[in-house]
Amino acid sequence: MVLYTSPFPNSFLSVLHSFSWGLIFPCYWLADRLVGSFVPTTYEKRQRADDPCYFHALCIIITTPIYLALLVASLPFALIGFLLWSPLQSARRPYIYSRLKDKNHANGATLLTEWKAAGSGKSFCFGSANVCLLPDSLARFNNVFNTQARAKEIGRRIRNGASRPQIKIYIDSPTNTSISAASFSSLVSPQAGDNRTVNAGIKRTTSMEYKGDNCGSNNGEENREDKGGSGEPHEGEENTCIVRINGEENGHMSDTEADTVNGQAHASGPAEPSLEGDAEVSKTPNHKQKEGDSGSLDSCSASRESLVKVRVGDGTVDQSTVNNKLLYKASIMKKTSVRKKKHTDETFDHEISAFFPANLDFLCLQEVFDKRAAEKLKEQLHHYFEYIVYDVGVYSCHSCCSFKFVNSGLLFASRYPVMDAAYHCYPNGRGMDSLASKGALFLKVQVGSTPQDQRIVGYISCTHLQAIAGDTTVRCEQLDMLQDWLSEFRKSTSSSSTANPEELVAFDVLCGDLNFDNCSSEDKLEQQHSLFTHYKDPCRVGPGEDKPWAIGTLLDPEGLYDEEVCTPDNLQKALESEEGRKGYLVYPTSKNHGSSQKGRKASLKGNGRRIDYMLYTEEGLYLEWKVEVEEFSFITQLAGLTDHLPVAMRLMVSTGEDDP
Repeated sequence: MVLYTSPFPNSFLSVLHSFSWGLIFPCYWLADRLVGSFVPTTYEKRQRADDPCYFHALCIIITTPIYLALLVASLPFALIGFLLWSPLQSARRPYIYSRLKDKNHANGATLLTEWKAAGSGKSFCFGSANVCLLPDSLARFNNVFNTQARAKEIGRRIRNGASRPQIKIYIDSPTNTSISAASFSSLVSPQAGDNRTVNAGIKRTTSMEYKGDNCGSNNGEENREDKGGSGEPHEGEENTCIVRINGEENGHMSDTEADTVNGQAHASGPAEPSLEGDAEVSKTPNHKQKEGDSGSLDSCSASRESLVKVRVGDGTVDQSTVNNKLLYKASIMKKTSVRKKKHTDETFDHEISAFFPANLDFLCLQEVFDKRAAEKLKEQLHHYFEYIVYDVGVYSCHSCCSFKFVNSGLLFASRYPVMDAAYHCYPNGRGMDSLASKGALFLKVQVGSTPQDQRIVGYISCTHLQAIAGDTTVRCEQLDMLQDWLSEFRKSTSSSSTANPEELVAFDVLCGDLNFDNCSSEDKLEQQHSLFTHYKDPCRVGPGEDKPWAIGTLLDPEGLYDEEVCTPDNLQKALESEEGRKGYLVYPTSKNHGSSQKGRKASLKGNGRRIDYMLYTEEGLYLEWKVEVEEFSFITQLAGLTDHLPVAMRLMVSTGEDDP
């Protein structure tokens, strides 16, 4: 299948389309600004709290007539542009495929060779997020604004979070599965390429934040790009450190060890304690945080976990050998009542993380509706992901029953080469959703090859269902169509001819914003849909019941800019408590507006509305391989930028070829 690298089959149509959109854009921009000026966000209201009450009203009185006059003047040109633009959409392709042109940062071909070296298998990490990149006036109804700036910052945070080295921490204790931030906030990590195990035991996986040489500079982003990424690891490198903390006396650390580690976490000045002969840890003072950049790894701010600089050696490490070029920040899995492994049969790790997982392989985004924002987001993501499919969908009356003003909002990014892609539009959208070409994007990626040169492939699907509450029948119909399209895509892209050797399927993942949760009584039909008999939900026990550690992914828009949740660390801390979840997540039941000034929830069921899903199936995969969930994360790194929590899942594909 040919992947479309441009929206139109020839340059003439592309030029004509650009000309028509150039005539439409002034009218579109003016209308967007005019409506947006009447829909302030809570952040803007707080910023204006100290201004005289008449100041904002005066601005509205002055700017509104100007916008209206310019809008009326631009209408004739917009009409001409629309008459050209609309028929051109019948020739438009359903997506744009972008591949990183800079060969110095391209590493997709290198990743394909890792499967052969992996031996017993390989893990793949998937992420999904609804980023609410609507035109600014519409985004304000969700209490977010400045779509163009948000798009750039979202891209920066995602690619910086994903490019961190991965740190694996294991506890040998059979009784204590919780990890204290105070106890383990200072961790050791190796130099890039050093995968030696630190002799210290913990059965947990955490991620570390990487900071480059330019951490102290406000221009760290530009410096890293100018130096070819010297400030962050090469995207193709899998930097992994394994830290072991051996428990004594039935799995518990001795008092001396505990005092040593806790002393590091709470040291008020530069300290030079060591972890019993295997690693040296030094305290690093907090840097000043850049305003508005909380959660971005380019901001040189310290979290509530301490920052450490370390170097691993074969024996006792002298302080002079500590690596001064690597700075890591631990995103520790602090276990609260909802996040502990209450069930001993739980086979994978789960956490609320302040960062996207390290070594994120695939990313599926929803609500990337604004085309200019999509371009900015793509530019940022290309610093980490080599392959991106964006501007997915149809416009005008092409292929769907009703007129479509915006695309599907779907975007896919991958570190691995994309082999095939297909898009289908849901024809049964209702209300406001019918104006967008919501649908499903299906992709086939190559993730490796066998010694016999058989391709190892994976399937990933991304979708966004009907959003209007009460449209249960519409969503069930869309789920039916989704299953049919999934089966059709698998059949049309499978290959088993002699000339083209049989492909081995490693995974099949489905993710997206399904706009229903697994606990609401109004969503019973969706909860019992046959899709969940074919695809597994790691967070789900059964229809109407989620696992105790699963939390909602829909944030209460009213509280997006509260100090308690406006940064990734603060939001992570808030969601770890039941009170915080009730305060800042949307719940299946209605709000009790009389309970508090903010209309927070009273006695509520579950841990919030989980409408963003990450599903996988074992059907249709290579029979001799086994797929298991290794880790599931709810991510707070986009705090203040969207009203959804991103989710991530790491799958381990085991081939059963373990070396003796």
